[in-house]
Amino acid sequence: MRAVVTVTGKDKKGIIAKVSAFLAERGVNIEDISQTLLQEYFAMIMLVDISQSKLELSALSKDCEKLGDEIGMSIRLQHEAIFNAIPLTLKKGVSVGIGLFIAFIGLQNSGLCVDSATLVGIISFPENFHTAGICALLTLIGLFFTAVFYTRKMKGAILYGILLTWILGMLCQVTGLYVPTPDAGFYSLFPSWGMTDFSKLGLTFGQCFNVDFSAVGIVNFIVVIFSFLFVDIFDTLGTLIGVATKAKMLDKDGKLPGIKPALLADSIATSAGAILGTSTTTTFVESASGVAVGGRTGLTALVTGILFLVSTLFAPIFTAIPSFATAPALIMVGFLMVGTVTEISFDLDNLTESIPAYLAIIAMPLFYSISEGISLGVISYVLLNLATGKGKKVAPLMYVLAVLFVLKYIFL
Repeated sequence: MRAVVTVTGKDKKGIIAKVSAFLAERGVNIEDISQTLLQEYFAMIMLVDISQSKLELSALSKDCEKLGDEIGMSIRLQHEAIFNAIPLTLKKGVSVGIGLFIAFIGLQNSGLCVDSATLVGIISFPENFHTAGICALLTLIGLFFTAVFYTRKMKGAILYGILLTWILGMLCQVTGLYVPTPDAGFYSLFPSWGMTDFSKLGLTFGQCFNVDFSAVGIVNFIVVIFSFLFVDIFDTLGTLIGVATKAKMLDKDGKLPGIKPALLADSIATSAGAILGTSTTTTFVESASGVAVGGRTGLTALVTGILFLVSTLFAPIFTAIPSFATAPALIMVGFLMVGTVTEISFDLDNLTESIPAYLAIIAMPLFYSISEGISLGVISYVLLNLATGKGKKVAPLMYVLAVLFVLKYIFL
């Protein structure tokens, strides 16, 4: 995890040496430094890595203040912004909420969860059995085998569950239990062996630069841009929190080291996707499935990216994998992420932490949005702590986020 150290005060000899030695003794690595001298006043900013320090962030901050008092300077240590401003309990709530959200997506993709008079309900298996009914049944069978594989600690349990469910589906098609009905959205489960036709990419490439904005007012344009920015950044933050929690990549303070490169990669991918004319290329909650089977490092992401690149050449094959085959994987990953709920304390003396986490948990699947879950969690956290006289423990940036979320609901 990185932090920023600021040193200000009247100039004197040995400031840099003392601060550097102080940080080195506590396992803090200096990554970058900038200093300036204005007449007799000295100012310095250090970008430091505190992930190897044995001290907690709060202890390091207090030690910096003590050193400042000793040498007659003002020394402050602050951590990185939005991600780190969110309290640890709320982060765990976000992780659990994403788990339920993933499971709900799996239930929908399988056809098990359908619209009903009670908003959602379970499918009627006898009705349309040879299409929707058999797909939902195959999902349950696939979920059972995936759970068995995972319980027996089989490597690649989720992947084997997907392949087995797909094979069972093809057998059902051969025996007539599954009947392809393209008009109803049920296609053949057998892949078509062919290469991807890239010629249609020319129809969408660069079209974002050909939009006529003359009929769009500047105010409306800013509102639209802000809306997309708001949703994308907090969906990304929520996904990073959930996946990082499951991967146990958060440090002892609940912070995610190296979050800036992750956000930068996401923003570049989003912009590139827009130019190519695709749907948003951003961080997806389904990434948790890779973490669930052991993916933890950049090598995992690199290999996955290469395989995705190769798969674009053979899209007709991979698109034949039905949604009911991948649904058990999503439901199983949801189960694995929900386990984080045991790390949330629901004691009476921790309600200002646990209630916002609970609201974030239920909001994500019910409102079908990660960002809405974060919104309710942040707003309720700030208001609840203010109302109970605990406003001082709330990070300043949390107040800013709460106000922005409220304004979003009013104006967007």
